Amino acid sequence: MGWLQRLRAWRHAKVQARHTPPEPLWAMVMAYYPFLASLNAPEQAKLKALVTQFLAEKQFSGAQGLQVSDEMAVAIAAQACLPLLNLSLDLYDGFVGIVVHPDEVMAAREWMDDDGVVHEWEEPLSGEAMEGGPVMLSWHDALWLSDTRDAAYNVVIHEFVHVLDMRKGWVDGSPPLPSAQANTAWQVRLQAAFEAFRDRLDQGLPSVVDDYGAESIDEFFAVACEAFFVQGHALKREQADLYDLLAGYFQQDPALRN
Repeated sequence: MGWLQRLRAWRHAKVQARHTPPEPLWAMVMAYYPFLASLNAPEQAKLKALVTQFLAEKQFSGAQGLQVSDEMAVAIAAQACLPLLNLSLDLYDGFVGIVVHPDEVMAAREWMDDDGVVHEWEEPLSGEAMEGGPVMLSWHDALWLSDTRDAAYNVVIHEFVHVLDMRKGWVDGSPPLPSAQANTAWQVRLQAAFEAFRDRLDQGLPSVVDDYGAESIDEFFAVACEAFFVQGHALKREQADLYDLLAGYFQQDPALRN
Protein backbone atom coordinates (compact mmCIF):
# COMPACT_ATOMS: atom_id res chain seq x y z
CA MET A 1 0.00 0.00 0.00
CA GLY A 2 1.43 3.40 -1.04
CA TRP A 3 1.70 6.40 1.27
CA LEU A 4 -1.35 8.09 -0.30
CA GLN A 5 -3.49 5.00 0.25
CA ARG A 6 -2.22 4.74 3.83
CA LEU A 7 -3.11 8.40 4.41
CA ARG A 8 -6.61 7.88 3.04
CA ALA A 9 -7.07 4.76 5.16
CA TRP A 10 -5.91 6.66 8.25
CA ARG A 11 -8.29 9.54 7.55
CA HIS A 12 -11.16 7.11 6.93
CA ALA A 13 -10.45 5.35 10.24
CA LYS A 14 -10.42 8.71 12.05
CA VAL A 15 -13.75 9.71 10.53
CA GLN A 16 -15.25 6.34 11.42
CA ALA A 17 -14.06 6.59 15.01
CA ARG A 18 -15.36 10.15 15.40
CA HIS A 19 -18.80 9.64 13.88
CA THR A 20 -19.76 6.01 14.57
CA PRO A 21 -22.71 6.09 17.01
CA PRO A 22 -21.86 4.51 20.39
CA GLU A 23 -23.51 1.12 20.76
CA PRO A 24 -25.89 2.10 23.63
CA LEU A 25 -27.14 5.10 21.65
CA TRP A 26 -27.48 3.06 18.46
CA ALA A 27 -29.42 0.32 20.28
CA MET A 28 -31.73 2.93 21.81
CA VAL A 29 -32.56 4.46 18.41
CA MET A 30 -33.10 1.05 16.80
CA ALA A 31 -35.44 0.02 19.61
CA TYR A 32 -37.46 3.25 19.58
CA TYR A 33 -38.57 3.11 15.94
CA PRO A 34 -40.43 -0.15 15.14
CA PHE A 35 -39.56 0.00 11.43
CA LEU A 36 -35.86 0.13 12.37
CA ALA A 37 -36.14 -2.48 15.12
CA SER A 38 -37.53 -4.92 12.54
CA LEU A 39 -34.34 -4.76 10.44
CA ASN A 40 -32.25 -7.90 10.75
CA ALA A 41 -28.69 -7.78 12.13
CA PRO A 42 -26.90 -7.43 8.73
CA GLU A 43 -29.34 -4.66 7.71
CA GLN A 44 -28.80 -2.79 10.97
CA ALA A 45 -25.03 -3.06 10.50
CA LYS A 46 -25.32 -1.71 6.96
CA LEU A 47 -27.56 1.11 8.16
CA LYS A 48 -25.08 1.99 10.90
CA ALA A 49 -22.28 2.30 8.33
CA LEU A 50 -24.46 4.63 6.24
CA VAL A 51 -25.36 6.69 9.30
CA THR A 52 -21.68 7.04 10.22
CA GLN A 53 -20.92 8.39 6.74
CA PHE A 54 -24.01 10.62 6.84
CA LEU A 55 -22.96 12.16 10.17
CA ALA A 56 -19.48 12.80 8.79
CA GLU A 57 -20.78 14.59 5.69
CA LYS A 58 -23.82 16.54 6.92
CA GLN A 59 -24.06 19.52 9.25
CA PHE A 60 -26.81 19.72 11.86
CA SER A 61 -27.92 23.02 13.35
CA GLY A 62 -30.70 23.83 15.80
CA ALA A 63 -33.21 26.67 15.42
CA GLN A 64 -35.21 28.62 18.00
CA GLY A 65 -32.61 27.85 20.66
CA LEU A 66 -32.67 24.08 20.13
CA GLN A 67 -29.36 22.31 20.75
CA VAL A 68 -29.06 19.25 18.49
CA SER A 69 -27.83 16.40 20.67
CA ASP A 70 -26.11 13.22 19.52
CA GLU A 71 -29.36 11.37 20.16
CA MET A 72 -31.27 13.72 17.84
CA ALA A 73 -28.65 13.56 15.09
CA VAL A 74 -28.47 9.75 15.13
CA ALA A 75 -32.27 9.36 15.21
CA ILE A 76 -32.69 11.67 12.21
CA ALA A 77 -29.75 10.15 10.33
CA ALA A 78 -31.03 6.60 10.81
CA GLN A 79 -34.44 7.46 9.37
CA ALA A 80 -32.92 9.50 6.54
CA CYS A 81 -30.58 6.68 5.54
CA LEU A 82 -33.18 3.89 5.62
CA PRO A 83 -34.35 4.54 2.02
CA LEU A 84 -30.73 4.25 0.84
CA LEU A 85 -30.03 1.00 2.70
CA ASN A 86 -29.36 -0.85 -0.56
CA LEU A 87 -28.52 2.19 -2.69
CA SER A 88 -25.80 4.83 -2.26
CA LEU A 89 -25.44 7.78 0.07
CA ASP A 90 -24.20 9.73 -2.97
CA LEU A 91 -27.89 10.30 -3.73
CA TYR A 92 -27.85 12.84 -0.89
CA ASP A 93 -24.71 14.65 -2.02
CA GLY A 94 -26.59 17.73 -3.30
CA PHE A 95 -26.92 19.32 0.14
CA VAL A 96 -25.12 19.53 3.48
CA GLY A 97 -27.27 21.37 6.04
CA ILE A 98 -30.04 19.98 8.23
CA VAL A 99 -31.90 22.53 10.36
CA VAL A 100 -33.87 21.13 13.29
CA HIS A 101 -36.70 23.10 14.95
CA PRO A 102 -38.28 22.06 18.24
CA ASP A 103 -41.73 21.82 16.62
CA GLU A 104 -43.52 22.81 13.42
CA VAL A 105 -42.93 26.32 12.11
CA MET A 106 -45.14 28.84 10.34
CA ALA A 107 -43.85 29.65 6.87
CA ALA A 108 -44.94 32.76 4.96
CA ARG A 109 -46.45 31.93 1.56
CA GLU A 110 -47.76 34.04 -1.29
CA TRP A 111 -49.49 33.33 -4.58
CA MET A 112 -50.56 35.60 -7.44
CA ASP A 113 -53.86 34.72 -9.07
CA ASP A 114 -54.81 35.22 -12.72
CA ASP A 115 -55.96 38.78 -12.01
CA GLY A 116 -52.58 39.74 -10.56
CA VAL A 117 -53.84 39.80 -6.98
CA VAL A 118 -51.24 38.54 -4.49
CA HIS A 119 -52.59 36.31 -1.73
CA GLU A 120 -50.50 35.89 1.42
CA TRP A 121 -50.90 33.36 4.20
CA GLU A 122 -48.94 31.31 6.73
CA GLU A 123 -48.56 27.55 6.42
CA PRO A 124 -47.53 25.24 9.28
CA LEU A 125 -44.57 23.06 8.31
CA SER A 126 -43.18 19.99 10.04
CA GLY A 127 -40.46 19.69 7.41
CA GLU A 128 -39.29 21.10 4.12
CA ALA A 129 -36.68 20.05 1.58
CA MET A 130 -35.19 22.68 -0.71
CA GLU A 131 -33.06 22.07 -3.77
CA GLY A 132 -29.45 22.45 -2.68
CA GLY A 133 -30.55 22.37 0.95
CA PRO A 134 -30.97 22.77 3.74
CA VAL A 135 -33.50 20.20 4.87
CA MET A 136 -35.72 21.56 7.65
CA LEU A 137 -37.24 19.19 10.20
CA SER A 138 -39.38 19.46 13.32
CA TRP A 139 -37.84 17.37 16.10
CA HIS A 140 -41.29 16.81 17.59
CA ASP A 141 -42.40 15.24 14.31
CA ALA A 142 -39.15 13.31 13.81
CA LEU A 143 -39.97 11.51 17.08
CA TRP A 144 -43.54 10.73 16.04
CA LEU A 145 -44.54 7.07 15.82
CA SER A 146 -47.46 6.14 13.57
CA ASP A 147 -50.19 4.00 15.05
CA THR A 148 -50.87 0.99 12.82
CA ARG A 149 -54.54 2.01 12.70
CA ASP A 150 -53.71 5.38 11.16
CA ALA A 151 -52.12 6.57 7.92
CA ALA A 152 -48.35 6.16 8.01
CA TYR A 153 -46.42 9.23 9.09
CA ASN A 154 -42.69 9.92 9.01
CA VAL A 155 -41.50 13.45 8.31
CA VAL A 156 -37.82 12.47 7.94
CA ILE A 157 -38.47 9.86 5.26
CA HIS A 158 -40.93 12.23 3.57
CA GLU A 159 -38.45 15.09 3.24
CA PHE A 160 -35.50 12.94 2.23
CA VAL A 161 -37.57 11.27 -0.47
CA HIS A 162 -38.23 14.79 -1.76
CA VAL A 163 -34.43 15.22 -1.84
CA LEU A 164 -34.25 12.20 -4.17
CA ASP A 165 -37.03 13.63 -6.34
CA MET A 166 -35.21 16.99 -6.59
CA ARG A 167 -31.94 15.55 -7.89
CA LYS A 168 -33.18 16.00 -11.48
CA GLY A 169 -33.65 19.75 -10.96
CA TRP A 170 -37.44 19.47 -10.88
CA VAL A 171 -40.02 17.40 -8.99
CA ASP A 172 -42.32 14.91 -10.65
CA GLY A 173 -42.62 12.10 -8.11
CA SER A 174 -39.72 10.04 -9.38
CA PRO A 175 -36.33 9.23 -7.87
CA PRO A 176 -33.17 9.24 -10.01
CA LEU A 177 -33.63 6.60 -12.70
CA PRO A 178 -31.16 5.30 -15.29
CA SER A 179 -32.91 6.54 -18.43
CA ALA A 180 -35.75 8.62 -19.84
CA GLN A 181 -37.50 5.37 -20.75
CA ALA A 182 -37.29 4.16 -17.15
CA ASN A 183 -38.63 7.50 -15.95
CA THR A 184 -41.58 7.29 -18.34
CA ALA A 185 -42.39 3.75 -17.20
CA TRP A 186 -42.20 4.89 -13.59
CA GLN A 187 -44.54 7.82 -14.23
CA VAL A 188 -47.15 5.58 -15.88
CA ARG A 189 -47.26 3.24 -12.89
CA LEU A 190 -47.13 6.03 -10.30
CA GLN A 191 -49.90 7.99 -12.05
CA ALA A 192 -52.13 4.90 -12.04
CA ALA A 193 -51.50 4.43 -8.32
CA PHE A 194 -52.13 8.14 -7.72
CA GLU A 195 -55.50 8.01 -9.47
CA ALA A 196 -56.47 4.83 -7.61
CA PHE A 197 -55.55 6.54 -4.34
CA ARG A 198 -57.66 9.61 -5.10
CA ASP A 199 -60.58 7.39 -6.13
CA ARG A 200 -60.24 5.61 -2.80
CA LEU A 201 -60.43 8.91 -0.93
CA ASP A 202 -63.43 10.03 -3.02
CA GLN A 203 -65.23 6.87 -1.91
CA GLY A 204 -64.52 7.68 1.72
CA LEU A 205 -62.31 4.64 2.19
CA PRO A 206 -59.39 4.74 4.65
CA SER A 207 -55.82 4.45 3.40
CA VAL A 208 -52.43 3.76 4.93
CA VAL A 209 -51.19 6.56 2.66
CA ASP A 210 -51.78 10.00 4.16
CA ASP A 211 -54.46 11.96 2.30
CA TYR A 212 -51.98 14.83 1.88
CA GLY A 213 -50.74 12.77 -1.05
CA ALA A 214 -53.81 13.84 -3.05
CA GLU A 215 -52.26 17.33 -3.36
CA SER A 216 -49.88 16.42 -6.20
CA ILE A 217 -47.94 13.53 -7.73
CA ASP A 218 -44.70 14.50 -5.94
CA GLU A 219 -46.44 14.63 -2.55
CA PHE A 220 -48.09 11.31 -3.31
CA PHE A 221 -44.65 9.80 -3.96
CA ALA A 222 -43.38 11.12 -0.63
CA VAL A 223 -46.30 9.90 1.49
CA ALA A 224 -46.34 6.58 -0.36
CA CYS A 225 -42.71 6.13 0.69
CA GLU A 226 -43.69 6.90 4.29
CA ALA A 227 -46.22 4.06 4.12
CA PHE A 228 -43.77 1.76 2.32
CA PHE A 229 -41.10 1.99 5.01
CA VAL A 230 -43.28 2.47 8.11
CA GLN A 231 -46.25 0.19 7.33
CA GLY A 232 -45.10 -1.86 4.37
CA HIS A 233 -47.40 -4.80 5.00
CA ALA A 234 -50.47 -2.55 5.01
CA LEU A 235 -49.38 -0.75 1.82
CA LYS A 236 -48.77 -4.04 0.02
CA ARG A 237 -52.23 -5.24 1.00
CA GLU A 238 -53.85 -1.98 -0.11
CA GLN A 239 -51.89 -1.09 -3.29
CA ALA A 240 -49.76 -4.02 -4.38
CA ASP A 241 -48.54 -2.45 -7.62
CA LEU A 242 -47.44 0.73 -5.86
CA TYR A 243 -45.65 -1.38 -3.26
CA ASP A 244 -43.88 -3.37 -5.98
CA LEU A 245 -42.84 -0.17 -7.76
CA LEU A 246 -41.19 1.18 -4.61
CA ALA A 247 -39.70 -2.19 -3.67
CA GLY A 248 -38.08 -2.43 -7.09
CA TYR A 249 -36.40 0.96 -6.77
CA PHE A 250 -35.35 0.83 -3.13
CA GLN A 251 -34.45 -2.87 -3.32
CA GLN A 252 -36.17 -3.51 -0.02
CA ASP A 253 -39.19 -5.56 1.10
CA PRO A 254 -40.48 -3.94 4.32
CA ALA A 255 -43.64 -6.06 4.29
CA LEU A 256 -41.48 -9.00 5.36
CA ARG A 257 -40.35 -7.00 8.40
CA ASN A 258 -43.60 -5.36 9.55
